[in-house]
Amino acid sequence: MQTLELDLGNRSYPIHIGRGLLSQPELILPHIHGASCVTVSNETVAPLYLSQLEQNIAALKHSAVVLPDGEAFKNLETINLIYTHLLEQHVDRKTTLLALGGGVVGDMCGFAAASYQRGVNFIQIPTTLLSMVDSSVGGKTGVNHALGKNMIGAFYQPQCVLIDTDVLSTLDDRELSAGLAEVIKYGLIRDVEFLHWLDDQMDNLLARDPDVMAEAIFRSCQHKAEVVAADEFEADQRALLNLGHTFGHAIESAMGYGNWLHGEAVAAGMVMAAEHSLLMGWLDTDEVEFIRRLLIKARLPVAPPESMSSDDFMRYMSVDKKVLDGTLRLILMKGLGESVITADFDPAALQRVLARDL
Repeated sequence: MQTLELDLGNRSYPIHIGRGLLSQPELILPHIHGASCVTVSNETVAPLYLSQLEQNIAALKHSAVVLPDGEAFKNLETINLIYTHLLEQHVDRKTTLLALGGGVVGDMCGFAAASYQRGVNFIQIPTTLLSMVDSSVGGKTGVNHALGKNMIGAFYQPQCVLIDTDVLSTLDDRELSAGLAEVIKYGLIRDVEFLHWLDDQMDNLLARDPDVMAEAIFRSCQHKAEVVAADEFEADQRALLNLGHTFGHAIESAMGYGNWLHGEAVAAGMVMAAEHSLLMGWLDTDEVEFIRRLLIKARLPVAPPESMSSDDFMRYMSVDKKVLDGTLRLILMKGLGESVITADFDPAALQRVLARDL
């Protein structure tokens, strides 16, 4: 097992990464400060791992709420199922919520924890690669709205993050690739050495080599923890973690939540950011082709849906959370491993990227 610490002063917490961690109650119980807990999971994950988790907390009063699975259910209607369960069980402020699932479960459980009785503790137990390397770390929680992804939520940190890499054995190949998009993102924004390591190890990652996978998760979480510790509430540099997300969220919203997986949309969005950076003179052709090739090797899309127009993109991008005072800001690249958030981009270049006029 490897352990990272996300340094937030008296709100710091550990990120445990390793095999078989779901069977180690000593990693969970110290972070449950009351006599009861509630697990939030979904219809796919609960049959696989809920009973194993329950064995660890058998001494505590425990119940579970099982949600429908999928990005299409990441909304206020579904999160109300959590609130209803908590109220029916007479859950008080000393109860800890356990998020057992992927990013959708983690985001909704975290938002429920942040808002139920104005805040109860929660623990992240991610079960997808994407949630392990991204959404479970850093305290972003929330739900989608028909007009924009993740527009309703709160910054609210967990008590700990427990990443059991053994659960990746039941993850389907498409979800695995979606997670690799977020892993590749860290290399693109701040670690070119990691980026080339991923290129070398991609076959092993797709084969789920446990040692290689653990290293990729550790290094990704290390980057996420460093960025969040420096800018918890995304006032500045944390926004760099959204490389590809402005375009990607627009794709997810326009195509209907769940039709494109988040990582798939981010992959296409990162290529669009690279193409925009090329038109700005910040990347060269070889660098853009390297990004495309690496994403293709990870079995990810490298272009947006043909059915999306420039107007479709701009409609959804106009409500992106990086819009400030009506001004759109984008995450672009000034080289492999070097990203920048900027409102000083060429609008004509952006239109060419959105119109696929390249």
